Amino acid sequence: MSPGARPDVHAATPRLAVRGIRKVFPGVVALDSVDLDLYPGQIHALVGENGAGKSTLMKVLSGIYRPDGGQILWDGQPVELRSPAEARERGLAIVHQEFNLVGPLSVAENLFLAEMPTRRGFLQIQEMRRRAQEVLDRLGVAIDVTRPVESLTVAEMQMVEIARALARDCQVLILDEPTAALTQAEVERLFTLLRTLRAQGVALVYISHKLDEVFALADWITVLRDGRQVGSGPADQWTKDQVIARMVGRELAGRFPPRRGARGRPLLEVRNLSLPGKLFDISFTLHEHEIVGLFGLMGAGQEVLARALFGAVRGVEGEILLNGQPVRLTSPREAIAHHLALVTEDRKHEGLILGEDVVANTTLASLERFTRAGFLERGRQKAVAASFVERLNIRTPSLHQEVGYLSGGNQQKVVLAKWLATDPRLFILVEPTRGIDVGAKSEIYQIMDELARQGRAVLFISSELPEILGLSDRILVMANGRLQGELDPEQTSQEEIMRLATGLARAGQATAPGRPVGGETP
Repeated sequence: MSPGARPDVHAATPRLAVRGIRKVFPGVVALDSVDLDLYPGQIHALVGENGAGKSTLMKVLSGIYRPDGGQILWDGQPVELRSPAEARERGLAIVHQEFNLVGPLSVAENLFLAEMPTRRGFLQIQEMRRRAQEVLDRLGVAIDVTRPVESLTVAEMQMVEIARALARDCQVLILDEPTAALTQAEVERLFTLLRTLRAQGVALVYISHKLDEVFALADWITVLRDGRQVGSGPADQWTKDQVIARMVGRELAGRFPPRRGARGRPLLEVRNLSLPGKLFDISFTLHEHEIVGLFGLMGAGQEVLARALFGAVRGVEGEILLNGQPVRLTSPREAIAHHLALVTEDRKHEGLILGEDVVANTTLASLERFTRAGFLERGRQKAVAASFVERLNIRTPSLHQEVGYLSGGNQQKVVLAKWLATDPRLFILVEPTRGIDVGAKSEIYQIMDELARQGRAVLFISSELPEILGLSDRILVMANGRLQGELDPEQTSQEEIMRLATGLARAGQATAPGRPVGGETP
């Protein structure tokens, strides 16, 4: 099989290859006769829905799992990778979505944590720093090797993770959702780094749900579905629709729902909302039957605004009106009582109790409705959970399945079910599709559309501009804790949004005609 469009790798032997790999867990065939070729100097994108087998395959390659069938080849020779240590010794490294760095230690110490240079039992600090600087110079990364890792930005931590892999003479580098927490500018820096590694002959595996990134970066694309390889070929011979169809096993009729009709009456009015040092004179309006997208670069204040609206931040000044009546939301409990819901970005730590089942998590925010004489009515809880499992198409073996074992998309739908059980009028969604596959994204979009059509209002924060443009009835843009302007998604572009988000345009300069910030009905 040809390795793809890059001519310098056409005649190469795969650095790492698998043939007919099979992995079975009790009751589940996780991998079924999968083939994969990873060539030096090539970026190989691995895509598929959550549960398709990507993570299992990577764990087989990294020595965490032993395959139940098939063969692994390194430079054309059969090998057994019986542990992660053996995989590392051969030159394989994985950069996980969650970093494995020691915060208080310096960049240099993190790079050589497993094998710090010593002489006669004493740590050679200057030698370690010199070698660390050589690795960073090779990558073109300007980070002080003496800085504690905990003082770095998320993007800089990502660079340190990659540098640590290269410090071990990495020949195969696997990156799992590497841009999940990066701004667009940081994504471009990462892409430049990965292209540099490709030019240096490293074989790269890029795992991502973001197809725009896949097509901007990859030489070759392999698609997994239900543990099987269902497509593999040069990136320039695929279209996004073809990849999506292979991933989900069906055509998705349009990535985003059709736009809704006229909006309803004002549901939420925010006037001069401020939080010292973080938010400054924020004013806008949300209406019934409306989805409003809120975009800003990392640190622009959009997540703080979401928590402020939900009563989860102290010291907020200004005025909030719900259905025309002033309210004072000083706690999430009060926000819930006023029919607000907040889906946070971190579903695993703030949205769910991973060790509890679907029933417990679905009713977590509305337990008082299922309590009589101090006792929970488990039967009613189960009935409500079952209704949401059916309504939201939550794929779970059982209502009693611990949610920690569900895919990311199904976990997110359980979070939505939890808040729907409280009967909210206003939904605030922070990065609602982060880390989930394209099929689950489509289902989340449909749920948001259904909420708006029911007369609820949805404020959603996303770092994905196509999502903001495709879902929103109006777009609000933040920078440095301020609202920079409002845009009509049908009359704007990604470039115009970024001009506002980066401060290159001031509030009002890029605002669509006749659409003042706040979206008040003329």
